[in-house]
Amino acid sequence: MTTEIHGTVADGFEAVREEFAAFVAEERPDYEGQLCAYVHGRRVVDLWAGPDTDAGSLYGVYSSTKGAAHLVVALLVQDGTLELDRKVTYYWPEFAAEGKGQLTLRELIAHRAGVVGTDTGFSPQELADDRQIAERLADQRPFWRPGTAFGYHGLVIGALTGEVVRRATGRTLQEVYEERVRAPYGLDLFLGLPAVHEPRFRTALPMAPTAEQRALLDSLPAGPHTLASIAFNRHAAEPTDLALLPNDPRIRAKGPASVGGVASARGLAGLYAAAISELDGKAPLLKEDTAAEFGQFHSVGYDLVARAHKSFGLGFQATADIWHPFLGAGAFGHSGAGGCQAFADPRSGLAYGYTRRRFAFPGGAAPENGRLVAAVHGAALAAG
Repeated sequence: MTTEIHGTVADGFEAVREEFAAFVAEERPDYEGQLCAYVHGRRVVDLWAGPDTDAGSLYGVYSSTKGAAHLVVALLVQDGTLELDRKVTYYWPEFAAEGKGQLTLRELIAHRAGVVGTDTGFSPQELADDRQIAERLADQRPFWRPGTAFGYHGLVIGALTGEVVRRATGRTLQEVYEERVRAPYGLDLFLGLPAVHEPRFRTALPMAPTAEQRALLDSLPAGPHTLASIAFNRHAAEPTDLALLPNDPRIRAKGPASVGGVASARGLAGLYAAAISELDGKAPLLKEDTAAEFGQFHSVGYDLVARAHKSFGLGFQATADIWHPFLGAGAFGHSGAGGCQAFADPRSGLAYGYTRRRFAFPGGAAPENGRLVAAVHGAALAAG
């Protein structure tokens, strides 16, 4: 049975549709996903496939949420409301506990704080509430000396960031995002899904690994007290099942800024198009200097949580280094554990968004993004 491909591509981007169709044909019959891209603010790819889905279907986008969260931080830095080289304690005095008082905002959002979780973990209710996460982390002893190394603060970086935003502005990060980013552009990327949009949400499906993939997963270290287990709350009294996290209505309703976003591919791509390009008659949200600073490498090398090479800008992943090396220098964005991917490449003007329903092996940006991004980027360069 062949899965039908829906949507449109601009002239010159026909190869993207062909690549998307070729990939979908290799997937399970129940595949659902969306692909969208802009070039210099013009939508050039808008495709989707799968039963009971369309361009307006919404999916949990896991850590791609961090892109929306840190676009807010970039805007507040650009405004002068936040200063990257001020100590976090200037905004949030309680954060000084347990030797964290010298950490700067720049170091915090580059994943250098060392508070990737708590000794005893979070309850499901706490994970849905950035304020509760931040309160717990303020008192937590860091797992490495702050500022001396980095490791992915996967479930908590948005709460840390969000507390600084709240202290500086008197408003939650989610409120600032809604007012300054989502609502003005009508983006289908929500940090807190309104009840009226709940019928559009497609429940996340668990990974369906092959026997070989399952054997590989089973061979990975899974000790409850490793940094990775602490960072992903696997040591808690109620361990977190990351794959199914978007299915918790508390997560969708509150939109925790690390992992709680709900979006379509149009929403993901539109976020980055608005960040770097004129869109809907509006100037880019980020000035060139701001985009360059947030996309610049800040933490590069051995990630203590992932135990692998990683690269981060300020809140964003350095997309060209860890995912797609053919992109321009300074490309910035964020993947999501379920397989989604979103980024901006300011040098080519490309903004990309991809979603999928079923959690992909092995987690992080799904492998198909490699071929899809290459096809979109190649077409964008050819189009000039």
